[in-house]
Amino acid sequence: MFPESTDDPVAVFGAWLEEAKSRKDVAEPTAMCLATSTPEGVPSARMVLLKSADARGFVFYTNLESRKGGELTANLNAALCFFWQPLGHQVRVEGVVEPVSAAEADEYFASRARQSRIGAWASKQSRELEGGTKQLLAEAAKIALHYPVGEIPRPPHWSGFRLVPKRIEFWEQGDFRLHKRLAFTREGSGWNAERLYP
Repeated sequence: MFPESTDDPVAVFGAWLEEAKSRKDVAEPTAMCLATSTPEGVPSARMVLLKSADARGFVFYTNLESRKGGELTANLNAALCFFWQPLGHQVRVEGVVEPVSAAEADEYFASRARQSRIGAWASKQSRELEGGTKQLLAEAAKIALHYPVGEIPRPPHWSGFRLVPKRIEFWEQGDFRLHKRLAFTREGSGWNAERLYP
């Protein structure tokens, strides 16, 4: 359902996300395209997973030494795009990122599957993998031997970002390209809403 209220875009997003999660034909409802850029403005984009969203912003995690980690550290401006094709819904979010707290990162890291925690230690994300897959598996095996039982601590190079939105736009597919668009722009502690031509 396209939002009629123009008060709280985060609540609208939450409702759309829950609708996507309820559908069997949406394979990964939390998948989003994250767009970053270098300090010179050269863009890059990739798919990541949303881990939480509330009034503070949209949270995702990554290797801080990866390309996206480096770009987000050097240029705080970023954008997200969700597209739930079976629903004909798209949400675009633009803003600046800030690091999540160490406690938040620790809590989420501890909730991950053990093999995923090992993978976070083993992968030198975005750097050349000279030895191919065998090299990566060897690194993972080495970490598994180092932590044979018990907890695996969060690597210092692994954490999260919260994108604090300045703009959120909702798009709903319509017949004959007569789509619906509603854009929210941050104004002080509130939001200004405007409907847009498709």
